[in-house]
Amino acid sequence: MTDDVLIHTHAGVGHMSLNRPKAIHALTLDMCHAMSAALTGWAGDKAVKAVILDHSEGRGFCAGGDINLLRHSALNDGGVSGRRFFHDEYQLNHQMFTYAKPIVAFMDGITMGGGVGIAMPAKFRIATENTRFAMPETGIGLFPDVGGGWHLARLGGRFGQFLALTGARLDGAECVWAGIATHYLPSDKLAEAKARIIEKPARIAGILSELSVSPPEARIESNAERIAKHFASDRYEDILASLEADDSDWAAKELATLNTKSPQTCKVALRELAEASTYTDFAEEMRSEYRIASRVLVRPDFAEGVRAVIVDKTGDPQWNPATPEGVSEELLDQIFAPLPADEEWKPL
Repeated sequence: MTDDVLIHTHAGVGHMSLNRPKAIHALTLDMCHAMSAALTGWAGDKAVKAVILDHSEGRGFCAGGDINLLRHSALNDGGVSGRRFFHDEYQLNHQMFTYAKPIVAFMDGITMGGGVGIAMPAKFRIATENTRFAMPETGIGLFPDVGGGWHLARLGGRFGQFLALTGARLDGAECVWAGIATHYLPSDKLAEAKARIIEKPARIAGILSELSVSPPEARIESNAERIAKHFASDRYEDILASLEADDSDWAAKELATLNTKSPQTCKVALRELAEASTYTDFAEEMRSEYRIASRVLVRPDFAEGVRAVIVDKTGDPQWNPATPEGVSEELLDQIFAPLPADEEWKPL
């Protein structure tokens, strides 16, 4: 167990509270193991009717995964420890997705990357005025993982492809509009919501409906038609060409954003979402994502992206390949290829 997740049982409710505030509750391997063990225990406990997932303090729900561990692994152990982190984190994602008891995730504050992976499987997903949701992985040479391919592929209007490529940040109102969040509560109502859920876990839906308020207007909605038009293709070059042909300020801004991203992982993301849309079993998605992660982790763009964006903060990643045209179908085939049978991802 670890102090980085506070795990309690209150009457008929299990409670997992992320407790790593200096890292905005970014997930470590120990945190994933602690959460998984708690869920396993509660699954067999008839007294536990539901699970609350939140964070203890600070400005975010969960900022992602342990990027420093992953970069160290890429540079020093050939990806061995990084693959173990991905493997077990994805087991937690799958365990939550298939969990028989309702999970209520309070996405109050920053909810990105690994935080998305533990929030989206929850039956109830609460956004607030503090919510900042994003899958920003293409900016550091990664891809939308932790089940992101499955979740993003199922948003309408090519919105998932837009989020995967640009890493756009959504506020709480936009999360509700997109279907990412199920409810919108003012942050000052969260304590009451949790107390009432603990008191009557069979009434979660009713309690959240009673405490919900109408969110502000979703600003992103005004761009929905543009997004559907310009991000319509699964071919990255087509998306760039569509934006280039539009002389609006919006198109110029999105094109400038895409030009900062890893061409390799943008193409990976588009193929990932296209394939994810055909899956009928979440385990298929996690198996595919683990194959991708195992390869992308040790390719040049990841360590370089983390250096430029997070470590040195120079914002000048030198991507390899440097252009979308340089990312061949053969390279993508290698990244998506099955692993040896004894290395494939398996659910718990």
